[in-house]
Amino acid sequence: MKIIKNKKDAIKELKRISTRTNSENNNKINVIVEEILQEVKTYGDIAVEKYTKKFDGFNPKPMQVKASDLRDAWDELDSNLKGSLEVAHKRIKEFHKKEIPSSFSIEGEHGDKVQRRWRPVKNAGIYIPGGRASYPSTVLMNAIPAKVAGVEEIIMVSPGNKEGRINKTVLAAAHLSGINKVFRIGGAQAIGALAFGTNQINKVDVISGPGNIYVTTAKKQIYGSTGIDSLAGPSEILIIADETAQSTHIASDLLAQAEHDPLASSILLTTSKDQAKEVLEDLYKKIDDHPRREICMQSIENWGLIVICENHESCIELSNEFAPEHLEIIAFEDKKILEGIENAGAIFLGKWTPEAVGDYLAGPNHTLPTSGNSRFSGSLGVETFMKNTSIIEFSEKSLKLNSLDIINLAKSEGLHSHANSIQIRLKD
Repeated sequence: MKIIKNKKDAIKELKRISTRTNSENNNKINVIVEEILQEVKTYGDIAVEKYTKKFDGFNPKPMQVKASDLRDAWDELDSNLKGSLEVAHKRIKEFHKKEIPSSFSIEGEHGDKVQRRWRPVKNAGIYIPGGRASYPSTVLMNAIPAKVAGVEEIIMVSPGNKEGRINKTVLAAAHLSGINKVFRIGGAQAIGALAFGTNQINKVDVISGPGNIYVTTAKKQIYGSTGIDSLAGPSEILIIADETAQSTHIASDLLAQAEHDPLASSILLTTSKDQAKEVLEDLYKKIDDHPRREICMQSIENWGLIVICENHESCIELSNEFAPEHLEIIAFEDKKILEGIENAGAIFLGKWTPEAVGDYLAGPNHTLPTSGNSRFSGSLGVETFMKNTSIIEFSEKSLKLNSLDIINLAKSEGLHSHANSIQIRLKD
């Protein structure tokens, strides 16, 4: 893990980390995914089964998990874990209920009326990753805003293990969230099934949820015919700290990000030279006996970074430049630092707010923009599963009063029939 003192070098290294998924293999992946999607579009369930056998190593027949299996997964869950899921569910739901956008109407004095009306999409697909870990929290974070939005049907897809089974806690979270359609499929073929529909899976309007590079590429390729939440890259955390922060807390929080994935990035911006050294030492001590040691080492060695900054202003500048997915501020003047932050997916203030709080039950969504995308986007939320429609109604008087302006604007663009559509009504 590098320690950098020079600001210019820090900016260069942050840029390298931010673009870590732009590999030369992307063209090859695009071709593979395009082929998978085309087959799923043409052959439906047959293609989904073919690629599930090929990539996940099991025959997905039957593809759908029985509703009774979802119920049993919940009933058989450890009571403590069940209670924790219920706490998380309640907090996440309460937060997202506040996000519901309001329809509105404006009435003009001459009988014209303009409105914006919000409605949920009819159905949504949520992708829950399998593989290295199970993610019941991701089920809650994707299903709850869709439910709050009023989506009629939520279809969940998640790859099974080599025996074709989905993690029982994931199934229990699906039951708690009110999902009754779960399919044992993953990868680009699952995205294709949701986007195009098959005999067993209904075509959806929106797909949300994170996945590997093949899932992300598939979401990118189907966007336009189906809505998506975002194109999520590997997870990342940036911590701004000063000498008041405990090094062992910082090291733990950096590792909490590194254990996700070999491509995960953990960054510390500190104003203390001693702290930089202490964090680095503590980090490697904690990795020694870590159950996911190999993943942590790859992440820290390739995408980890410590920058020693002159002052808080320098920390703020570098953070805004990187635009992190997760930003922790552990410093005496944390509120003052917060005022200068412009780009971040989620911000965690103070030593009592590690990023894990947001991952599981704080309330705000943990599906956040990565790779610098917090410069222009935010978290997944209720609006992801809704669409707005404008409603416009003019009276005769209102059209007459505004007709000349509309005609002038239409003629300025050389659009004769636009202008005529107004003029013909005035003649009538």
